[in-house]
Amino acid sequence: MSLVSIKKQVDGSVEHICNKITETIPSIGFGILTRIDFDKKIQEKLNEGINKTVILGACHPKLALEAYRQTTDVTLLMPCNIVVREIDDGTVLVEAIRPSQMLQMLNEVSPSDTLHEAEQNLENFILAL
Repeated sequence: MSLVSIKKQVDGSVEHICNKITETIPSIGFGILTRIDFDKKIQEKLNEGINKTVILGACHPKLALEAYRQTTDVTLLMPCNIVVREIDDGTVLVEAIRPSQMLQMLNEVSPSDTLHEAEQNLENFILAL
């Protein structure tokens, strides 16, 4: 398992997996704030084709507020990204940055029970997809 991210290859389409994540991630305290269809933006801006790739901007409000109260610099790192990328037809890779690694950039933010719980829940969530 990567120190920087949580990854799992799953069967399904990018659209199906994105919908599943968006619908079920609130059960672990996260929500999806944004969606970027990265492949479409690359096609639109550069006329280049890449595999279907969606970036979901996820947020754990309790963790975000806790970190914000320690330093407003945390807003530069929000939301946490979950990437759903097509590997081939019917197979996608789901990747999420580990909140602990993201917040490690900010010396003012102390690790907390909320951080550890949110990260463990996110890892369990992705690995269960």
